[in-house]
Amino acid sequence: MSLVDSYVNPYTSLTVAKFGGTSVADFTAMSRSAAIILHAPQTRLVLISACSGVTNILVELANGVTDTQQRHALLTRLTDIHQSVLSQLKQPQQADEAITLLLKNVAELAKKAAIEKSVALTDQLVSHGELLSTHLFAQILRELGIKAIRFDIRDVMRTDGQFGKAIPQPSIIRQLSEQHLLPQLKKHVVVSQGFIGSDEQGNTTTLGRGGSDYSAALMAEAIGASTLEIWTDVPGMYTTDPRIATKAKPIKEISFSEASEMANFGAKILHPSTLVPAIRQQIPVFIGSSKAPEQGGTWIRETVSDAPLFRALALRCNQTMVTLTSLNMFHAYGFLAEVFRILAEHKISVDLITTSEVSVSLTLDQTDTSGGAPTLPAQALAELSELCRVEVEQDLCLVALIGNQMSSTKGSAKTVFSTLEYYNLRMICYGASPHNLCFLVKAQDAKSAIKDLHCAIFE
Repeated sequence: MSLVDSYVNPYTSLTVAKFGGTSVADFTAMSRSAAIILHAPQTRLVLISACSGVTNILVELANGVTDTQQRHALLTRLTDIHQSVLSQLKQPQQADEAITLLLKNVAELAKKAAIEKSVALTDQLVSHGELLSTHLFAQILRELGIKAIRFDIRDVMRTDGQFGKAIPQPSIIRQLSEQHLLPQLKKHVVVSQGFIGSDEQGNTTTLGRGGSDYSAALMAEAIGASTLEIWTDVPGMYTTDPRIATKAKPIKEISFSEASEMANFGAKILHPSTLVPAIRQQIPVFIGSSKAPEQGGTWIRETVSDAPLFRALALRCNQTMVTLTSLNMFHAYGFLAEVFRILAEHKISVDLITTSEVSVSLTLDQTDTSGGAPTLPAQALAELSELCRVEVEQDLCLVALIGNQMSSTKGSAKTVFSTLEYYNLRMICYGASPHNLCFLVKAQDAKSAIKDLHCAIFE
């Protein structure tokens, strides 16, 4: 695939490739992904996720499994996934030794978690998925004749100490990469881990669920890559999730702005933070399927040749809406400042917000690896309750229509609201961005709302 680079690389034309869990699920999937690298000599840095299903097992162990038999069953499943790949390697010895040691570490950490779990221990445990898979993948590359080495990303991926949702430090990552990683890239294809990092004290951290894409973008920025490739199980981005609307259409090219909106509003193919480093350095991003690379995929660039009014629909569930009501808001100063001071004090990230004269509604952002709907901590709820009446609603989904110049185009909202006239829409947000119109619906209505909108707009 040809590409006109928009970023001048001071070293050489490098590509960073990231492969998700389904792309390294087993020996067959790993071999397909390895073949992509074999036919792309410009790809020098490869970041991979844990094998499919492994992170879920590790999260369950980290939550503290006190039943010995249940814990043993989980550890056995974990061992079987990796032994299945080892058994198909031609020269498994080196990888076998490393994996045996890592699995032993997992068993010991799982015992500790059964006694007393912690966020630091969770990150330590969950990181083993990527640590395990990279040993296997590096060996598969070597058996294809590629000069590949395995590299521990924690040596360069410096973060703060917020376990479960660590914040990367790009300037330090770049300095460490220039020192430890770039010399290796001149001689080898380097296989490393997505999702994980380490703080200043050397403690293992994670970037939050789905953070492998973000890791890859940060590393592309750090080494001055000309392209970032994200390989998954679908051939690029679609006008919506094809599992919901069967007539969803592939998107061949999309702008950074549109793709950012799609990621932020729930398009699972891309982690919301992924594009931030790419935008900073104008690094084009390609998304393709490791199962069918010949089908092409989606290019994400700063500027695109076609910018339609409506581009795609995104859906994000497990939403929590908090409504704060107080007569003190009416023509008053400082009420919202106090609300956001409390939220900031408890490190609560807010996503959407709408206001009226006496109330404000907002949604809570899900930023860590815990899964499920985000909640207000008890202390934050208590402090807010002293200020106003607080209502918390869950079992909601966010529907977002992504496009271009929507808020300044006459009649653009008519199709949306006429199509959804029989749905109860909550927290309608429109106008703050020219790229989206979004609203909440009950979880039970979300998929049918997406289907109806997709039919009206794209079919």
